[in-house]
Amino acid sequence: MDVLVQISNEIHESEVVSLYRENGWSSADCPDKLIPALLNSDTLVTARVNNELIGLGNAISDGSLVVYFPHLLVHPKYQGLGVGRKIMQVMQSKYKDFHQQMLTSDIEAIEFYKTLGFERAGHTEPMWIYAGNDH
Repeated sequence: MDVLVQISNEIHESEVVSLYRENGWSSADCPDKLIPALLNSDTLVTARVNNELIGLGNAISDGSLVVYFPHLLVHPKYQGLGVGRKIMQVMQSKYKDFHQQMLTSDIEAIEFYKTLGFERAGHTEPMWIYAGNDH
């Protein structure tokens, strides 16, 4: 399988919505907000096989000190094949010298993120005001 993972702003609403739906993310229900959010990210990384979008990740950053990785999705039929790891490696390479790389993880993904060097930050707890009940 030849996967092309690259920084890219070339996304189409239908393929993004489909990827989010396949992963059960509620963001698929508001493409009018999701697509601009992704396109306005500091970095958007896509993964494609035969030009089909099979994964994406994005980063929001102040440009110098802190980067936050809000979304990482891989189509379920491609999960466990290293696609998510490649997406994160592209983003972490860009932000390797930043003071903080941050994300909030679902319980099922904690071990995956630990393999990329993430760990709980001291005694911190994620906190948010959130309009959804899942992703």
